[in-house]
Amino acid sequence: MKPLVSILIPAYNAEQLLTETLRSALDQTWHNKEIIIVDDGSKDGTLAVARTFESNVVKVFTQKNQGASATRNKAFSLCQGDYVQWLDADDLLAPDKIAKQMEALGDTSNRKILLSGEWGSFMHRPSRAKFVPSGLWCSLSREEWLMRKMEQGTYMQTATWLVSRELAEAAGPWDTRLLGDDDGEYFCRVLLASDGVRFVPGSKVYYRQAGAGSLSYIGASERKRDAQWISMELHMKYLRSLDDGERARAACVKLMQNWMVAFYPDRLDIFEKAQKLSRELGGQIEAPPLSWKYSWIGALFGRRLARRAELRLQSLRWSMASSLDRVLSRLEGPGATTQVGA
Repeated sequence: MKPLVSILIPAYNAEQLLTETLRSALDQTWHNKEIIIVDDGSKDGTLAVARTFESNVVKVFTQKNQGASATRNKAFSLCQGDYVQWLDADDLLAPDKIAKQMEALGDTSNRKILLSGEWGSFMHRPSRAKFVPSGLWCSLSREEWLMRKMEQGTYMQTATWLVSRELAEAAGPWDTRLLGDDDGEYFCRVLLASDGVRFVPGSKVYYRQAGAGSLSYIGASERKRDAQWISMELHMKYLRSLDDGERARAACVKLMQNWMVAFYPDRLDIFEKAQKLSRELGGQIEAPPLSWKYSWIGALFGRRLARRAELRLQSLRWSMASSLDRVLSRLEGPGATTQVGA
């Protein structure tokens, strides 16, 4: 009997997108699978859409709203799989995503191998998804994977991973304190419990960009800033538990510097913590420079107003690009919104 793979889908107010996601899960060529959907107290018709798919393969549950991490924990507690495929309710899997990763294991019985794959981002047309390789698109040791993530400011999207039950249990539950970077922190713990990452070329995930509406978007949210700093502290702790050499310490400083744009100047308390920690690590954190497009606003009205203007313009640009892509998807017909190639 081939291993059972549990596809776990937390869903909140995903009525318009859940059908596509579920079809991509059902279309997996790896036949021994179960799909578990946990509705996190949605206010729209998400639960009704999910229940139209109920079967021996698809199981649907609901709970009072508790947030994404708690919903993922609930889904895992309900699953029976030997392997776990996490899938957000608006993202898509290529039909052979899971099969390619399982085949990459070959005859090995080592359940501590962590599998990853390719991912591309799109707005409304998965057929136009852009797959841009990063330094993480290869098989790596635990230390090297974490080092590159922090040095290069890159990441792997949630659904790229295929995780054995043994690794998931060793990592422990998703951290409900975290908001936008709960997946980044969680998979660091999975990584620590593993024997390293095996990257599987051609194993594809389609990540739907949500702009300012995504959980990962920090903007001016104080709760998300606090949560992001906690995640960063944990990332640095995890890397230093494996390697506390000069390169690892420099990677920690690089991580903090890359994220200071989210904290400065509104959260000087976090900026000062980062400065203190960077000095202890042998580095230095600087105030992030303003783009030339907003420097004149900073000079006339102050850094905080310039930063708010930058956030608003970014949100407006994304909204305009998303609206245009939605119109183009309608003009191109159903294929633009449903075509997911292997």
